[in-house]
Amino acid sequence: MNPGGDIEMTSMHVLSLEQAYQLALRTLRSNGFNQAHAEAVAQNVTQGERDGCASHGLYRLLGCVRSLRVGKVSADAVPKLFDQAPAILRADAGGAFSLLAYRTALPAFIGKVRANGIAALAINRCVHFSALWADIEPLTEQGLVALACTPSHAWVTPAGGSRPLFGTNPIAFGWPRPDRPPFLFDMATSAAARGEIELHRRAGTPLPEGWGIDKAGNPSTDAASVLEGAMLTFGGHKGSALAAMVELLAGPLIGDMTSKESLAYDNGTGSSPYGGELIIALDPKRFLGADKAKYFAGAEAMFADMQAQGARIPGERRYRQRRQSEQYGVEIPRTLYDEIMALCD
Repeated sequence: MNPGGDIEMTSMHVLSLEQAYQLALRTLRSNGFNQAHAEAVAQNVTQGERDGCASHGLYRLLGCVRSLRVGKVSADAVPKLFDQAPAILRADAGGAFSLLAYRTALPAFIGKVRANGIAALAINRCVHFSALWADIEPLTEQGLVALACTPSHAWVTPAGGSRPLFGTNPIAFGWPRPDRPPFLFDMATSAAARGEIELHRRAGTPLPEGWGIDKAGNPSTDAASVLEGAMLTFGGHKGSALAAMVELLAGPLIGDMTSKESLAYDNGTGSSPYGGELIIALDPKRFLGADKAKYFAGAEAMFADMQAQGARIPGERRYRQRRQSEQYGVEIPRTLYDEIMALCD
């Protein structure tokens, strides 16, 4: 995008953030999602596009509609909350996307964190496609420290394996900072997010080495062959162990599916993963009391030391892109825009 002049990129389509949101909302509503679910999903994919996360932006509308058309997501389920324990809240999404269930549970969840100093939210029976930073950011805005994780479909082979078993199994963590954006990272335990590989396939571009293997177990940089084979974890056995941890925490621990079970439930329809999400939040005021400012100053000193060495603070690029998008809008491939518009007809 050229913020200072005319845009001459025939292969791209430029949208203001409001136009992007309205496009997403129209797409979802015209395909049968009720107003509440459509608003939650439209806000989420617009935020992804706004923050430069194309793999979780408007492109995700294609999968949302496909999941509905093949009967793998509810368009109108009403989330149900269960007060499981003093510091545990459970939200049953009823087979719908996780976003409305999370939005519904958030006030009660924050209340539990304030009351106990730490609390966990389990979202069950949800279809999940969204980036986890969107679930963490509302908590850091409240001054809370938080982390989240969720399995997906079995697309990733464990270290030393050759067949898919784990999901991309992202982990997100957020740390609130005074008068500036939070320290917030959201990373797949796979070498790349599934959506990134799909975008490479759509663009016909090769993958970086180390992202995946083909059906025969051979290293591959061809996106289509990796999508048919298996993705790899980052960092070999270290990423593999973290992926297994996510399977356990956001699967059996909260009474929900593993990635292998989610893929079996999908039954070849190409829908978004089905299962659970675990979110844990901590209140620094309850941990530190009057000493909070002292120890948070120590955290800021650490961030300053990172930057002094030229290191990037996780999340900085996203917030920088956010500011630019708020001013100049976003651009998506013309082919994607045409596909989304076709869904509205």
